[in-house]
Amino acid sequence: MLVHSRKARWALWALFLVLFLPLFALPLLVVLGASFATHWSSVLPSGLTAANYQAATRGEALQALTTSLVTALVASLLALAAGTWAALAAAALKKRHRKVVDALFVLPVAVPSVVVGLAILVAFSQPPFLLNGTRWIVIVAHTVLVTAFAYQSVSAAITRLDPAYEQAAASLGASPARVLLRVRLPLLLPSLTAAAGLCFALSMGELSATMMLYPPDWTPLPVLVYAATDRGALFTGSAVAVVLMTATLLVLLAVSRIRTKAAYR
Repeated sequence: MLVHSRKARWALWALFLVLFLPLFALPLLVVLGASFATHWSSVLPSGLTAANYQAATRGEALQALTTSLVTALVASLLALAAGTWAALAAAALKKRHRKVVDALFVLPVAVPSVVVGLAILVAFSQPPFLLNGTRWIVIVAHTVLVTAFAYQSVSAAITRLDPAYEQAAASLGASPARVLLRVRLPLLLPSLTAAAGLCFALSMGELSATMMLYPPDWTPLPVLVYAATDRGALFTGSAVAVVLMTATLLVLLAVSRIRTKAAYR
């Protein structure tokens, strides 16, 4: 920390706790407490039970968790491939042309996701790209929504690369493809894994566009959380939300370990 005074450090920690607890930690703790409750009539939940988690880890909820994991995994991989390819291509363009590409990739996150969902619903409801009513329209929507983050993460990493490595490889006779595969992409690997984790987390929590597109046999977990709370099953919905957060955090921890190993290679 840049603050050298002990009193100032304590003041900063106190300010951090005052801001962090009510804004970030407390809402999550409320959801966690509600997931173990049968009713909440006072400051703390009462009627503690694990029955909510039995409903949140079986049947429809378990299928919805699998759906969310598959959707997020496929969407994040597709977004990473498209975003990386676009970022590498944009890096070779002139500055004014690169700004146009940047604007095109930022556009899906510059408008409400429900607008993106409507656009995809209209675009893929007629042949030859008839995806409406299938799982693929949900995956396409998630891919479109998270590709911008992959593109921005990789673009920022490319600007920080030292061109000397690529120039050295090229001077030794390496082809452009070999320079890309053996030099550039390995140097970008930590950023690629970070981008993949971000895309996965965003896809796992996506709701607005998904609500417009999902078929009955492909219901992601956020939709189930919304449906449970909408019909008044607040405590079951909280348990499902905790399962969603836990699954997302476990995957992000695994990605973080991969990223750490890639950074030390």
